[in-house]
Amino acid sequence: MQISPIRGAIADAARTVVLPDGIGKLTCTGYVPDSIAAPAFFVAEVEVTYDKAMGRKLDELLFTCRALVGRADDRTSQKILDSLLSGGGPASLKAAIEVARGGPGEMALGGLADDLHVQRVQGYRWYEHEGNTYVGAELTIRVIGDGST
Repeated sequence: MQISPIRGAIADAARTVVLPDGIGKLTCTGYVPDSIAAPAFFVAEVEVTYDKAMGRKLDELLFTCRALVGRADDRTSQKILDSLLSGGGPASLKAAIEVARGGPGEMALGGLADDLHVQRVQGYRWYEHEGNTYVGAELTIRVIGDGST
């Protein structure tokens, strides 16, 4: 699997969330941006486990992604973040990203991987990014696929 195209495909899938009226669109990137326009989602760290199956048949990528929301006020910001972290609904990152799994028998992320799964949310807290403070959380996404490509 090629990491950079997978990062981009995850960001593309996240871009389909629909935030509540008046919030605007979610800014999504497959990389850690220098600065962000909140609300934002980006693919940050990646852990790679090679050779989950013999003969380079399966590698596993664990992506840590971040969702960061501006500080209009504490309660409103956390409501927006909560909608992004919910398991379902139009603003759910989990629901939007897992659509990219494809249908039965299809490859995930437009053919870039065998499968993906948004596994968990962690680190719900205040984050500093380029000198600004945002309320945010991390999402862990597991991607599996052919290790020889």
